[in-house]
Amino acid sequence: MREYLKKIEEVIAAGPYKDTWESLQEYEVPKWYRNAKFGIFIHWGVYSVPAFGSEWYPRNMYIQGSPEYEHHIRTYGAHKEFGYKDFIPMFEAENFDPAAWADLFLKAGAKYVVPVAEHHDGFQMYKSSLSHFNAYEMGPKRDVLGELCEEFDKRGIVRGASSHRIEHWFFMGHGKDFDSDVKEPLERGDLYWPSVRMENDDFKDLFSKPYPTEEFMEDWLVRTCELIDNYKPRVLWFDWWIQHDAAKPYLRKMAAYYYNRAAEWGIQVAINYKYDAFAFQSAVLDIERGQFADVKPYFWQTDTAIALNSWSYTENNQFRPAQDLVCDLVDIVSKNGCLLLNVGPKADGTITKEDTQILLNIGEWLRVNGEAIYNSKVWRTFGEGPTKVVEGGFSDGIKKEFTSEDIRYTVNGEYLYGTVLKTDKEGSYKFGSLAIGDAEHSSCFHGIIEDIEVLGFDAKPEWTRDEEALKLKVAGVESEYPVVFKFKLK
Repeated sequence: MREYLKKIEEVIAAGPYKDTWESLQEYEVPKWYRNAKFGIFIHWGVYSVPAFGSEWYPRNMYIQGSPEYEHHIRTYGAHKEFGYKDFIPMFEAENFDPAAWADLFLKAGAKYVVPVAEHHDGFQMYKSSLSHFNAYEMGPKRDVLGELCEEFDKRGIVRGASSHRIEHWFFMGHGKDFDSDVKEPLERGDLYWPSVRMENDDFKDLFSKPYPTEEFMEDWLVRTCELIDNYKPRVLWFDWWIQHDAAKPYLRKMAAYYYNRAAEWGIQVAINYKYDAFAFQSAVLDIERGQFADVKPYFWQTDTAIALNSWSYTENNQFRPAQDLVCDLVDIVSKNGCLLLNVGPKADGTITKEDTQILLNIGEWLRVNGEAIYNSKVWRTFGEGPTKVVEGGFSDGIKKEFTSEDIRYTVNGEYLYGTVLKTDKEGSYKFGSLAIGDAEHSSCFHGIIEDIEVLGFDAKPEWTRDEEALKLKVAGVESEYPVVFKFKLK
């Protein structure tokens, strides 16, 4: 531990980035990331064995009176006899095929993939020298993250990783409230260490007590830097609790170390954070299960899941339709964002048929319409239409009833793309943002449109353009998914 901490300081001292916000704000978002637009998140771990409630099962099973607590006693018995650690031998991952996963993600059109390296439960999905509680030594007895990264590299998919480790400070804390297997003494490296009982359980309190100790935060820093060094993720994703006051100096050290190592290796990397954990534009802002209502001048990301109720596999997952997810992707990209879409495999390593089909449907749409998404840039307006997108996190459960008047714009080279989020039965559309402007109104579009085509269809649109809108009529264009009109500009 001490040697690694010394190494971290040496790398920071020698590299272009220092552990100050001013230095870290010199960071620039990688071009590959801005162009990628669509990635896959993977929540898979020991919590996939009980497959009940959500990936928060390891916390909630120790909260007396919770559905997970009652389910655990009914199904597995008393916590002192069968605790969370006893799921590890059951996590065999006997059907885990990293090549098959990578093939599926490639077919889905994903340009980058972010597997969970360590979730709140403290079980590492990779080979580590810092704890024996990892997938290489226990459970599957395979370097899950390493095997996936190898397959991603073969297919030109950018490798990433996520760390939810910091929440482990309190995650198992309620196991100390009653006679369970979460018992003292707990030492660094144990699965349950430290299992601290928070005073108020208010995770939004940036000053919640007891503060994470120096020992815990140094362990967090070294774990993160070991992950960086051994797997070289191009995207490093963090969950919300890194915003806690106690984490700030360690965040700066981690970021400086990561950016300096990336510069040393000659690769472009990114950190994802939520809320205001990082100084603005020192990393990439991520919005959980939500998006922005308007275009932003900075690059950002939405992370959401195919399942509405859980990030991990459960036996009662509620799957979102592929059409809704494609609409979200189009909306997000038009507003200068990208979408990281989560899938939760089963404990045996298989991906459900529902998840698989949804991913394949998204990929089929992208194969036809990808030129409006990949490598695209925002236009002078993100779009138009009556349907308002609710801004902020945890809003993906609100159904968006898009109409044929809801249009999103992107540009790519000499082409402007107008994506209609719902097709009109009569094939009639108005693009108000493409109305003929006059010289006195500089906000109007003055460009010359040479030609219009519909991606994926042979139909030739008929169109006129006046001061109200570009009015278009096309026959035989019907789809359950958004339809892209491609405007060639002169």
